[in-house]
Amino acid sequence: MIGVGDPVRARFTTDLAHPSANITGTSNLAPDLIGKRIEILKECVPGLARVAFLWNPDNDSNLPFLEELIIAVPALGLQLISVPMRTSNDFDAAFAGMMERRPNAFAMTDDGLLQRHLGQIIDFMARHRLPAMYQSRDDVEAGGLMSYGATLSELFRRSAWYVHRILQGAKPAELPIEQPTKFELTINLKTAKALGLTVPPSLLARVDEVIE
Repeated sequence: MIGVGDPVRARFTTDLAHPSANITGTSNLAPDLIGKRIEILKECVPGLARVAFLWNPDNDSNLPFLEELIIAVPALGLQLISVPMRTSNDFDAAFAGMMERRPNAFAMTDDGLLQRHLGQIIDFMARHRLPAMYQSRDDVEAGGLMSYGATLSELFRRSAWYVHRILQGAKPAELPIEQPTKFELTINLKTAKALGLTVPPSLLARVDEVIE
């Protein structure tokens, strides 16, 4: 596996150091970083009060995100708006219900179902002038406002080591699941301008990549 959010809470294993099944690879620590993403979003969005979070309840690895946000969002003085979406048919109802609760900003997971609707989601955010935080820099390249997360290229590069070891005869259960050591913050200034946002200099100073 490459870049799974939390392999333990997603029930792929019971121990990162000693995988309990015939599976190993890397974690991207995505659930652990979701609170930090909202903190960065708050820094960029003046008067932020309500954050909508889009997630897929049928994906076990999405639940830890919600669990982390239930703690992190109130601690930041914000209100969390949970927006579950199980199938493509849920899109219109999920977003209509979300807008009834008047969010000031938006965040989502990298769930496969949600990623298939990424263009539609980014267009929706633009039409409603909602600043959004994503998990992957690819989403920012596609027009999203910002992302913060593990450097995926490093996780994919590290996966070659696992492939080599396994092809040499190592058992996956004997190879520890590794956590990322490199993280990146990406901001799309063109999107920020379209949303009427001015990215604070203190935040720009910490950005790893600016897309213009």
